[in-house]
Amino acid sequence: MITIHHLNNSRSQRILWLCEELGLDYDIKFYQRLETQLAPPELKAIHPLGKSPVLDDDDLRLAESGAIVDYLIRVHGHGALAPTPGTILHEIYLEWLHYAEGSAMLPPMLALYTSRLGDAAAPLAPRLGEQLTSHLDYFDAQLGDNDWLVGNSLSGADVMMSFVAEIAVARGPITHYPRIRAFVRRLQSRPAWRRALERGGAYSFTLPA
Repeated sequence: MITIHHLNNSRSQRILWLCEELGLDYDIKFYQRLETQLAPPELKAIHPLGKSPVLDDDDLRLAESGAIVDYLIRVHGHGALAPTPGTILHEIYLEWLHYAEGSAMLPPMLALYTSRLGDAAAPLAPRLGEQLTSHLDYFDAQLGDNDWLVGNSLSGADVMMSFVAEIAVARGPITHYPRIRAFVRRLQSRPAWRRALERGGAYSFTLPA
């Protein structure tokens, strides 16, 4: 049985969405952020890093979003929401799976952490701003006039990039990126995303109706 260890307002929301898109049966174990917004210590009993999402499936435990998305699509989705292996589109799809956490999330996370430093963070602000703009420009350009990132069909790439896009829309000046906002609106309008929201609980990065 699939179990998702789900922290509120976190990357694990997109894993719930993927499970709903694939029509999977799954359980949720809930964890709430502390007043500091850090994950609770109970998550360290699940994985030494104390992070979410964590997936349990019988004897398997995975704790990286990209690996979880890849596993669910290959093993339980039988390849649904992924391009055909061996094709160019599949290689592009894999790049997005890695890019979402390997590159795209670093600037917003650094911006979040340094925002707590007050004036001490000022020397880093220009570089962080440049990096945020660079990644949003790239994301926006790759979307272009398409609804989805790879072959204009919903895939695990969109699932992985959903959290990046939601963070950008919720916390950043996104007025120059209407395509990213439309991307978030589109994915959050999907019935599967709405079902995941109902099951996962309140999510701060939900766009207003």
